[in-house]
Amino acid sequence: MASGKQADLIAAIATAPGRGGIGVVRLSGADLASIARSLTGSLPKPRLATLARFLDAAGAEIDEGIALYFPAPHSYTGEDVLELQGHGGPVVLQLLLRRCLELGARLAEPGEFTRRAYLNDKLDLAQAEAVADLIEASTAAAARSAVRSLSGEFSRTVHVLVERLIALRMLVEATLDFPEEGIDFLKKSDAVGQLASLAGDVGKLLGVARQGSLLRNGLHVVLIGQPNVGKSSLLNRLAGEERAIVTAVPGTTRDALRETIQVNGIPLHIVDTAGLRDTEDEVERLGIARSWKEIERADVVLHLLDARVGRTPADQAIAARLPPGIEQIALFNKCDLAGHTSHREESANRVALWLSAKTGEGMGALERELLRVAGWQAGTEDVFLARERHLIALEKALANLQAAQARSDHTELFAEELRLAQEALGGITGEFTPDDLLGEIFSRFCIGK
Repeated sequence: MASGKQADLIAAIATAPGRGGIGVVRLSGADLASIARSLTGSLPKPRLATLARFLDAAGAEIDEGIALYFPAPHSYTGEDVLELQGHGGPVVLQLLLRRCLELGARLAEPGEFTRRAYLNDKLDLAQAEAVADLIEASTAAAARSAVRSLSGEFSRTVHVLVERLIALRMLVEATLDFPEEGIDFLKKSDAVGQLASLAGDVGKLLGVARQGSLLRNGLHVVLIGQPNVGKSSLLNRLAGEERAIVTAVPGTTRDALRETIQVNGIPLHIVDTAGLRDTEDEVERLGIARSWKEIERADVVLHLLDARVGRTPADQAIAARLPPGIEQIALFNKCDLAGHTSHREESANRVALWLSAKTGEGMGALERELLRVAGWQAGTEDVFLARERHLIALEKALANLQAAQARSDHTELFAEELRLAQEALGGITGEFTPDDLLGEIFSRFCIGK
């Protein structure tokens, strides 16, 4: 991990935009003592909340609040940090921030406080990313998983794997100078058995990380079908409120309606689309074109049909046009009007459900089906809120370990695959991370964090 102090002083409003009871301006860097004295008349005692008046250049009061001083290295960033907690009005916070900039600070870039914490060894990269994930968590389960990552559980698990991998590499590379005896030595040391155990544990962590990625990103679900099959009614039922207009007039929905719900803590991003049919209405045609674009981005398509008439040639034409590789579930809606009870059928790896969006019959089965498609395993309590790059790194490490298993009789190739696996795992916590990737990661943070 890179390490080093930052010379310049940064400042930013650390609380969310808008009005609130409390607002915070945060500063980090060198020469905080002189700025604190100019702002408050004195340097607050370390880690002691101090009532202070925040002053402008003329000595007039900008606001009154609490000043907190955290001297390096015992602070969030590892540098001297000053937090000014005042009233949460946008104007007063901007005045206070402007005064900090007048005194020599510069405006912090997005994520720069957390980036400095990473560079000064206060957080590793996975923990730094967990800060943003915790802020952005859309469900309670996602927030709990982000806290686990922030506390270092994910990083510690990765570090244990890396340490085992290093021990195995040392064992293998020690034999490179003695090729005649190397294979026998590796057999006596059970290098192959150690490798199999290591690959198995990386595979388990990958499974847990995939669950965490699902908590973070959710499932993109698109409702499609002919007009008046009940797509808007289903959206309202899933959302638990009247989000979409429901009428008997075909073509009422002209544009995609979006709603995010959660099932067992999993975010489901539901999109209700315009009814798919041939039409001369230009506005409706535009809505249908957008519907097909939404379908291309879907993780799963819920194809609604009218249970009273069954699958029509028009429904078959819609199904035939769906992109291959996208999970499809046929929903025969209005089963209450058709005299059917809710049930599930499966043939040729295609699932069909009979339900009623109006009465709610069969909705539990639909939620279970969506969790099945997502690959969610109930009762998983040790999930880490993984990102796509974490999954890629774990997949690469596992592939390298499996390649090493296939090359155990070729010591040089065996050793190289182990090296590549360690490099992939080290990238998760930032031990092997190029600077351009760091810039991309921290640019996605909010300013002030």
